Amino acid sequence: MRRRSTAGLVVAITGGANGIGRETAERFARAGALVAVGDLDGPAAQAAAQALGAPAIGLALDVTDERSFTAFLDTVEQQLGPVDVLVNNAGVMWVGAFETEPERVAERQVAVNLLGAIRGVRLVAPRMVARGSGCIVTVASAASLVAPPGESTYAATKHGIHGYLKGVRRELRGRGVDVCAVMPAVVDTALAAGTSTGATPMLTTADVAAAVVRAVERPRFEVFVPGRLAALAVLLAVLPRPVRDLAERLLVPDQLKRLAAGAATRSGYEATHFGGPTP
Repeated sequence: MRRRSTAGLVVAITGGANGIGRETAERFARAGALVAVGDLDGPAAQAAAQALGAPAIGLALDVTDERSFTAFLDTVEQQLGPVDVLVNNAGVMWVGAFETEPERVAERQVAVNLLGAIRGVRLVAPRMVARGSGCIVTVASAASLVAPPGESTYAATKHGIHGYLKGVRRELRGRGVDVCAVMPAVVDTALAAGTSTGATPMLTTADVAAAVVRAVERPRFEVFVPGRLAALAVLLAVLPRPVRDLAERLLVPDQLKRLAAGAATRSGYEATHFGGPTP
């Protein structure tokens, strides 16, 4: 397995001002990387970068806009150098019954989680291929393989990016660019506020950030967090459907039950990320 040192690498991170993205930026900076924090909240990105110390920059980035993403990559190259690592981290999640999900909310999740990550891959990969080296890490989710009740559209976006990365990985084989999907269980962030973790303990942002850095240092296509989820994924794939259904009911979080039991409200998060109150 090829090893890569993170010292001196130029690392660009989307959704980097808070949560997993910010923790990942801090970990790369401590390892000697040159970090670019991109976030829809430009001032928050700048503040996160300043907290890292030089060399780091913070830039406004809307992953749903082609010009914004292109300008982000161009600016990173101008100020720090060619992008060695792109961490596709930006993501949003709505929780609730599928029949009550507003159309604008579903569209937003697809635009950010799926098309935003696809856009990042499509824009950065040619630059890496031209140099014969690079690594693209996408923070997907365990929901890439299962679909918790109450997260149907979110899970669809994560299934989608996992499938997309499978194809891209094959197309890039032999061209010097690694493609990695990091798939954590539920992480203690604003995105997961008020949700259930199922049979897996709540993860910290540090757990996921460490996995992202390891994926760059020792590239693997699928990185599960915690690692034992890999065995669970293999098991679920070979079980007969009735047995698999039972296993998923026991192991996979049911967010609808969580909401029905009076879970902490998500109204603040959803108002911020989906442009107003949702049912």
